[in-house]
Amino acid sequence: MRKLTDALYSSGTVPRQSSGQAGHPTAHESARRQVAGSARYVDDLPEPARLLHAAVGLADVAAGSLKSLSIDAVRRSKGVRGVVTIDDVPGHRDIGAVFPGDPVLVDGEILFHGQPLFAVAADSYEQARQAALAAEWVIEPGTPVLTVEAARAANATVGKTVEFQNGDSSTALERAPHQLSGEIHIGGQEHFYLEGQASLVIPEEDGGMMVYTSSQHPTEVQKLVAEVLGVPFNQVTVDVRRMGGGFGGKESQAAQWACLAALLARQTGRPVKLRLPRGVDMAATGKRHPFVNRWRLGFDDQGLIQAADIEVNGVCGYSPDLSNAIVDRAMFHSDNAYFLGASRVVGHRSKTHTVSNTAFRGFGGPQGMMTIEAALDDIARAIGEDPLTVRKRNLYGTDDRNVTPYHMTVEDNILPELIERLENDSDYWVRREEISEFNRANPVIRKGLALTPVKFGISFTAKHLNQAGALIHIYTDGSIHLNHGGTEMGQGLFTKVAQVVATEFGVALEAVQVSSTRTDKVPNTSPTAASSGTDLNGKAAQNAARTIKQRLIEFATDHYAVRPDQIRFEHGDVIIADQRLSFAELVQAAYLNRISLSATGYYRTPKLHWDADRGQGRPFLYFAYGAACSEVSLDTLTGEYSVDRVDILHDVGHSLNPAIDIGQIEGGFIQGMGWLTTEELKWDDQGRLLSNSPMNYKIPSIGDTPPIFNVALYPQSNREDTIFKSKAVGEPPLMLPISVWCALRDAVASVADYRISPPLDAPATPERLLFAIDAIHDAERNAS
Repeated sequence: MRKLTDALYSSGTVPRQSSGQAGHPTAHESARRQVAGSARYVDDLPEPARLLHAAVGLADVAAGSLKSLSIDAVRRSKGVRGVVTIDDVPGHRDIGAVFPGDPVLVDGEILFHGQPLFAVAADSYEQARQAALAAEWVIEPGTPVLTVEAARAANATVGKTVEFQNGDSSTALERAPHQLSGEIHIGGQEHFYLEGQASLVIPEEDGGMMVYTSSQHPTEVQKLVAEVLGVPFNQVTVDVRRMGGGFGGKESQAAQWACLAALLARQTGRPVKLRLPRGVDMAATGKRHPFVNRWRLGFDDQGLIQAADIEVNGVCGYSPDLSNAIVDRAMFHSDNAYFLGASRVVGHRSKTHTVSNTAFRGFGGPQGMMTIEAALDDIARAIGEDPLTVRKRNLYGTDDRNVTPYHMTVEDNILPELIERLENDSDYWVRREEISEFNRANPVIRKGLALTPVKFGISFTAKHLNQAGALIHIYTDGSIHLNHGGTEMGQGLFTKVAQVVATEFGVALEAVQVSSTRTDKVPNTSPTAASSGTDLNGKAAQNAARTIKQRLIEFATDHYAVRPDQIRFEHGDVIIADQRLSFAELVQAAYLNRISLSATGYYRTPKLHWDADRGQGRPFLYFAYGAACSEVSLDTLTGEYSVDRVDILHDVGHSLNPAIDIGQIEGGFIQGMGWLTTEELKWDDQGRLLSNSPMNYKIPSIGDTPPIFNVALYPQSNREDTIFKSKAVGEPPLMLPISVWCALRDAVASVADYRISPPLDAPATPERLLFAIDAIHDAERNAS
């Protein structure tokens, strides 16, 4: 036979030493290609022969009944090869992610302004978009429900009201020495991923479909495409190499565009690519849920909370989508880091005639946290204490102060130590005094300071999603092929999981190649969401690697007549007693002796249990913690402001990759800061989205980055048995910029010498800050 060679190392492309393993600050695996512009996204793939391009026609009212739809002119348009309406769907018409309510195209009832009526495929992208304008329809308009108040009045919901109860909150509130109540409106957020929604579908010779899509959930796309076409799941293969950002917006809502492309591909027998222009993407896809939350707290003279009654109202849009779980998570995080005493938390899911809101980084958790952070500011103003002092007093503790409103015991709370370290490192108290002096001397420019914590639960709250699979092949040159169920959207998941595998085999990271996430390699995968991508897929890959590694150890034990404890994998070599072989040499010897060099791995998260009916259990394996201290300057005449300094200390357990983790913390902070300050979604009174382009929707720019931006990782391993004792990092940092919102509120409060806590909804735009300043002045006048 042909000789097997150590080609992997002899070529010089892969170092023999163990570089880039877990714990090393290694560059993102696609970084060079992304910077060079050679990283392929769906719209960059080589176009197959006879490719058609698709576009959609959108409804121009928010509510009503479709009486007629004429697409004759669309069919006659130049270059058109196919058109589909709801009547052309051979299988399921509803593509709801969890619950029904999401028709793939309008099915009689108009549910929101911008809902797709039909899809058209033409020879070019321009021809398809032009043809989509030629349709004619008649809609009998209805009365749209657009607000929480209107939805509550109409009893319009997408799911049942849920309640968590821990103790007799009503009695405890009445007995508390002091009570405060309030309401806060928290705006939504556009995902604004760099790569918009896109899918390329290629019909295959057996009637199947090959789907290339920008999706966080390939298995869901596979399922829904198959159901819409009326074929078995095994006839649809979904491939996701990378996304140009997802942030939750491609968890459930990428499927519709893949389904439409597949319907057109089935109708025409030709490949079809559907990519949404930015304006259509913003109008036709869901956002972060806006919330209207109310609270009532009872507390003592020191501001220690004794009882709480909190109500969260999620604005869900026209369908359930993922809203039930999102409102649940808002409820789970309505305590943030604080013991609420006897507590009641209620969650409502309001149905409106707007696009169905969906997953967004934090998944409802940020909206829940905002309520308690606003309330703690109010308590601090009421008792004349610094907000940080009140926050520290109310942190979860031990014994009788460590149980959440949903009856989960907080066992791993590190926030007291973490906050104390950040408090000292950021010179909080020195700066507080300096800022107070500055504000006394400056009537126009006011500074604000806030230090706020984060406690974020890690796991899918839908228990069955907490599982993952992986597939590993080792080739005879010692190179390793890795596939797993997680998707790469820029967050570094592929890099981290490859580092895990490199560490297990003691080889360089360059020896591990990660391939596209594909439904024909690892089936029945969970979405890459809930910050669980590395936790789940890293463990699955580790288990696959350990299966092969154990086979190699058993082979070497017998073949070289040594004990298992005499075998070590390190620096690209395998030490077997007194012998040193390259990893490839051992692999080749195993192959020649018919040892399998391929394995699957599987992992499911332990310890989880949840009783939805009672609102009790352990929905999370662990919590990720962090804190941020932010300083701002506010012009009280114009409402303009700047974020001057930010100090962050964040808990990622034993970091798998400090460089990627710090990047995620920085990026998450800026994205969250945009949500709370500049990103304002606006609809008109007919339900039409007005903020539908970069011209009228302001995401943070590089100029908004704080000039002083200090980020450090808290040096403590996870107490739970996660992958190499790491912690999730995707979502928790997004809640750190609540400190910016609180700092802006602190600056406004300084106008009245901190005696009055100003009303301030989010996002805290310059207009809202001016309204808050006016409210302060009104309160002072009324008091006098």
